[in-house]
Amino acid sequence: MSAGTGILQRAGGPRPAGRIGAPVHVVGATSRPGAALCRALAAAGEAFVPVLRDPARWRALDLAGEPRLADLRGAEALQRALRDATHVVACVHAQWTPAILAAAPPAARLVLTGSTRRFSRWPDAHGDGVRAGEAALLASGRPGIMLHPTMIYGTEGENNVRRLAALLRRLPVAPLPGGGRALVQPIHQDDVARCFLAALRRPADTPEALVIAGPTPLAYRDFLVAVARAAGLRVPAVLPVPAGPLRLLAPLTRLLPGMPRIEADEIRRLTEDKAFDIGPMRARLGVEPMPLAEGLARTFGQGLAAAPARDGAA
Repeated sequence: MSAGTGILQRAGGPRPAGRIGAPVHVVGATSRPGAALCRALAAAGEAFVPVLRDPARWRALDLAGEPRLADLRGAEALQRALRDATHVVACVHAQWTPAILAAAPPAARLVLTGSTRRFSRWPDAHGDGVRAGEAALLASGRPGIMLHPTMIYGTEGENNVRRLAALLRRLPVAPLPGGGRALVQPIHQDDVARCFLAALRRPADTPEALVIAGPTPLAYRDFLVAVARAAGLRVPAVLPVPAGPLRLLAPLTRLLPGMPRIEADEIRRLTEDKAFDIGPMRARLGVEPMPLAEGLARTFGQGLAAAPARDGAA
C-alpha cells in the first residue's frame, strides 16, 4: 500500500444531498462510532432506531430513541429489529456483513463500516474480516456502500491519539520502527459521521466500497510531533529502532503500571504506508475533511484523558 492508493468500486457520481426521509436503523448504536453517528443524526434532525445488545449502555449515553434489542449472533432477533428498515447503518465490524445482509429487508439501503486494515500486507484477522465483509456486500448486488476509514481519532475513549499522548507523557524518547517514516492519514470522528450521513443521503444503487481519510498523509514521526504539541507535551526525540526488537518488547507494556498497552502487531503495521487518494471520497460524498491541526485542537481542547484500555471495539 502506498501514497495515493484508494478504492471506489462500482460507484455512481455525486447526487444532490437532502433529507434521508426515513428512520435510520443503527446497528451497534452503543459502540463509539455508533454513538457518534446517533448524535450526528440527532443534531441533523434525522430520526433513528438504535439496534443494540445492552439497554443499560444505551441509557448511559443519554440519547433519545427507543432501542431494539438484537445480538448479531441471533438471526431471528436481528431480523425482527430490522423488519421495517429502509436505511441500515452497521457500526460494527465488517465481519458481520453477511448477518446484516441476511436480516435487512432486500430493498433496504446499507451503509457498512469497513477499515483500511483490509489493505494491510501483514496477516491480520481484523483485516481478513473486513475483506470478507466487503466481498459479501459486493457479491450481494444489494444497494449499499462500505466505508473504509483510516485511523479514527477525536471521539471520547478512542485509543489512537489519546493513547499516543499518554505514552508520550511517560517516554523520554519515542522509539519508532524505521524512524517513523511510514505514512498515516488519520480522520476525525466528526468527519467519519459526516461521511456516513452523506452516504445515507446520496444512496448507492449498486454495492460499492470507498476509502475515507483525512486530507493529507504525513510521516508517523510528524504525526507524533503534532499530537505532542496539541496535547501540550514535550516533543520527544525520535529513536529509530528495528521493528523486530520493538515487537518483542511490546508485550511488556502490559506489565508496566500506568503504561498503555501496545501489541506486537501494531508495531508491524507502523512499518507500512497508510496513505490514500481521497478524490473519490470528495466526489462521491461531498465531504472535505478537516486538517489534522484542527482535529487535534478539538480533541485536546476537551481535555487530555487517561489512556483508555484496549477493548477490541469494531
